[in-house]
Amino acid sequence: MMSCDFGNVFHGLKPAMTMVLVQTVFAGVNIFYKLAIFDGMSLRVLVAYRYVFAAAFLAPLAFFMERKSRPKLTWMILFQGFLCGLFGGALAQNLYVMSLGLTSATFASAMANLVPAITFIMAVTFGLERLCIRTLGGKAKILGTLVGIGGAMLLTFYKGIEINLWSTHLIQLHDHRQSHGADSHVETGNRILGALLAVGSCLSYATWLIIQTKMSEKYPYQYSSTALMCVMASIQATLFAICIEKDWSQWKLGWNIRLLTVAYSGIFASGLIVTLVAWCVRLKGPLFVSIFNPLMLVLVALAGSVILAEKLHLGSVLGAVLIVTGLYLVLWGKSKEMKRMSTSQLIPSKSSRVSSEAIEVIVGSPNNNNNTTFQSEIALNNSAEITSFRSLGSNLETKDFDLDDIK
Repeated sequence: MMSCDFGNVFHGLKPAMTMVLVQTVFAGVNIFYKLAIFDGMSLRVLVAYRYVFAAAFLAPLAFFMERKSRPKLTWMILFQGFLCGLFGGALAQNLYVMSLGLTSATFASAMANLVPAITFIMAVTFGLERLCIRTLGGKAKILGTLVGIGGAMLLTFYKGIEINLWSTHLIQLHDHRQSHGADSHVETGNRILGALLAVGSCLSYATWLIIQTKMSEKYPYQYSSTALMCVMASIQATLFAICIEKDWSQWKLGWNIRLLTVAYSGIFASGLIVTLVAWCVRLKGPLFVSIFNPLMLVLVALAGSVILAEKLHLGSVLGAVLIVTGLYLVLWGKSKEMKRMSTSQLIPSKSSRVSSEAIEVIVGSPNNNNNTTFQSEIALNNSAEITSFRSLGSNLETKDFDLDDIK
């Protein structure tokens, strides 16, 4: 009896344990990115190699998994795949790694949690999301968006006192990039530029989610759509890197941190994790996946302090807390709206003159670093991504989510 109960408990914890693993892998991407940057690797080449590895891994997987059910590709699907590869892959990741190079892994990870807020704004603008300002859920989404934006501004412009988590660091790193005469003004400029690049990455990721929403209506095959996106992104990122990067030695991969970074981010983050996220989305829904996104920020902050010797400041901590608070407010508001709409559809109206209308709710899960094919919870939302909230998009669902059920 006890062994049976233990088995049931373990089975119930598998989705949560899986999402912890997913966020741990995504946190590892940020750390490996920063290590490769410290090693002097070109950011454009890094992104190009990531998608080359991801496409090489996912293309055969998609062929064998969906070879019997997948329809023929049309020119419209190819064009949408091209746009998904551009906005959700090459452009979003290039902007992200540039932001990461100018700031820190913790800073970039915190800014990535803005994906739901940005996606919500874009969804309202394009008519994919209703504002519903008179409802409690609508007010929560608006408040969460404002809180998240306020947190991003605080993270960017306020530094504050330094917070020392550890007295020693496990690894002593040396930045191979040239830096002459660095001072507080240069650092402030880097933070502002890095924040702008991070916001640009979130905008690109949110745009991808909107396009992915349309694509998934006619092509709801997660492995094939993700593989198509990675193939397009690998072509785009490689052409961009060839045009910008003139040093051909940057393309050489030895048995070093560069090869480990591109293989890890391409095969694991953009490949194997897609399957795990897909399983969690089918089992628990996109909202359940979304609420684990801030865990990556915590893991990156801890790992960045230990491995990268990054220094935390009060402004970074307060800004990250506000961004995560805004994320959960948006998610909570969305879940309440979905619950209310689901209930209104189940309860018949007392007046025969009132006709019921089907309301489509587009849900998914974002992540700025993972190129999964799931719509971000915030609109559409990718969160995507996020955030981001990703994402982190191809299967649309109309479901009743409640944060109490998730707990």
